[in-house]
Amino acid sequence: MIGGRRPLHGRKVGDRRVHVERPHSAYFRYTGPGMLTAKEAASAPTPRGRAVEHVRRLLFGRRLSNAEEELERLPKKLALPIFSSDAISSSAYATEETLRVLVLAGAGALLVSIEVAAAITILLTVVSLSYRQVCRAYPSGGGAYVVARENLGAAFGLIAAAALLIDYVMTVAVSTASAVSQVYSVVPAVYDVRIEIALLSIAAITLANLRGLREAGLIFASPTYLFVGLALLMIGLGVVRIAGGEAQATPLPENLVPLGTEPLGVLLLLRAFASGSVALTGVEAIANGVPAFKPPEAKNAANTMLGMAILLGVLFIGITVVADGFGIRPTVEGGQTVVAMVAAAVFGDGSPLFVAFQAATALILFLAVNTSFNAFPRLAAILAQDGYVPRQFAFRGDRLAFSWGIVMLATVAGGLLVIFGGETHALIPLYSVGVFVCFTLSQTGMVRHWFTVREPGWWWRAILNAIGGVLTFVVLLVVASVKFSAGAWLVVVLIPIEVGVFLFIHRQYRASRTQLALRPDQVIEPPRRAQRVVIPVNRIDRAAVQAVNVGRTLSDDVRAVVVTESREEAEQARERWERQIPGVPLVVVESPYRAITGPVIAYLDVLDQAWPPDKEAPITFIVLPEYVPRHWWERILYNQVTAQLRRALVGRPNTVVTSVPYRREEADAFRLREGPGEA
Repeated sequence: MIGGRRPLHGRKVGDRRVHVERPHSAYFRYTGPGMLTAKEAASAPTPRGRAVEHVRRLLFGRRLSNAEEELERLPKKLALPIFSSDAISSSAYATEETLRVLVLAGAGALLVSIEVAAAITILLTVVSLSYRQVCRAYPSGGGAYVVARENLGAAFGLIAAAALLIDYVMTVAVSTASAVSQVYSVVPAVYDVRIEIALLSIAAITLANLRGLREAGLIFASPTYLFVGLALLMIGLGVVRIAGGEAQATPLPENLVPLGTEPLGVLLLLRAFASGSVALTGVEAIANGVPAFKPPEAKNAANTMLGMAILLGVLFIGITVVADGFGIRPTVEGGQTVVAMVAAAVFGDGSPLFVAFQAATALILFLAVNTSFNAFPRLAAILAQDGYVPRQFAFRGDRLAFSWGIVMLATVAGGLLVIFGGETHALIPLYSVGVFVCFTLSQTGMVRHWFTVREPGWWWRAILNAIGGVLTFVVLLVVASVKFSAGAWLVVVLIPIEVGVFLFIHRQYRASRTQLALRPDQVIEPPRRAQRVVIPVNRIDRAAVQAVNVGRTLSDDVRAVVVTESREEAEQARERWERQIPGVPLVVVESPYRAITGPVIAYLDVLDQAWPPDKEAPITFIVLPEYVPRHWWERILYNQVTAQLRRALVGRPNTVVTSVPYRREEADAFRLREGPGEA
């Protein structure tokens, strides 16, 4: 039995002894010859770090092992609110964005809002059906990036990735700003502190996601389903009242946007369509997060995509129909939102149902950002694995969450909210351009995919994706053109810049891999290069002695270097060194300009220049004595020069830098953390 215990019974009843076949540890499991698996205890904090660990566990929960990843997978009932809250919540502001454009042509133009909403819903249907194919064809996740990379080439994949990352950041900013607007639709005084509320909400959702995917789902499920239920109730009651002729008697606020006099032409309709198309943002998130679903992942993701599309289509069309039936039009900035006026007209202004609906709307808009908090880190992790963003983004934290991506998303989105003053309508023009870039590339890539695999039914799937690609490309041109001067130009500029950054990082990683690569047939022999040890010291003490002893184990050529401002101090140091540490020469470097790092590096250069040019340069080990204080607050008092030397020497050719820590000789410093235990 490898790494375990075998009970052996003696001659008498109840007599038993235990034979330990392999050594056991409280920190590891022995899983095979030369293989150890670390237990949670191996990552336990030192006594000095237990207070920090207690706070960390309180905030983020206990550490999760890789074996527990299966438990973090999401069933459809939790995946729907996590991955669809962005798309579903867009129904709360998509109608308003459409009406804000149509109102420029007067009251008569508002009547075509239903036709515009219907056209957007048809586009939603095509895109959703197309992305169901993506879920099944690419169950590893990655969405538009992976589809474009595999079928159109790396460059198109990076364009899709850049557009998606920008869109996820915009989702967080726009949804949060819209959520705050729902709050000040009920409590106008909140308008003055909208940015503070937005930043606090982003911080709270960041914390929830750092605790793990499943816990975030449990937190966000109820508000999403509450919003959907109340919104469907509002639409149903509104349609009944419209059919009964009660809608026209509803009073409206006084601060409405004034009716315009522009002609209702094609250009205005296209602008209204482009503004309302924000309803499609977030549709692709499910395709990006297929691996987060419980098995069968692809089937569950595709079914969740269908449920999301149906809900979004019903809510968007329904809210538009009720708003049109009650003659509702947008208010000026700081007034009630369109969806709030619809709720007031149907439920009664100030009624319990109205307040509950506004609370649910604000909550789902706050929580809609969770779609981005799940999709952005996963996409960043895939890019990191491919070498296009720093590798840290592929590392999962204690709770199996991609912590770097979560924190980065929160930081950038919070900065955008501050820059744009927390105004929804200032952020909207930057929105949806990126997502239609992804839609177009994804559908185009899927057409090529079906022509390549040619599995049963490939032809109708290719036709569906082709229709989706053409439609989304047309919408992309419309959205980019009508929103370009209003701020969409910024996204158009940022996408190529972001792609350039991806390529730069990839080139750096590729160059380092080339430099570090070994031939498969290469056999590494023991080193034959000369070695020497240089120990920078500032005084003769126990830390220096310990560093010297370590240096002696590395090479016979050991010397110490002390940099001093005073010749007298140098002579005293040399006399004491030769008396107490014989056999190790001390080199005194006098520094009239009081520098330390520069003279040490210059001395190393002199050593290298003195080496015979016909011989390979030796490896120089720099052994740095480092005193380890007992308390965290003492760290600012010690090792500052050591840290400077380490930073300056790391990366120097033929140089290895190592620190030799010296701790106070106290009993608790040498005590084992735990005794041996069961493996």
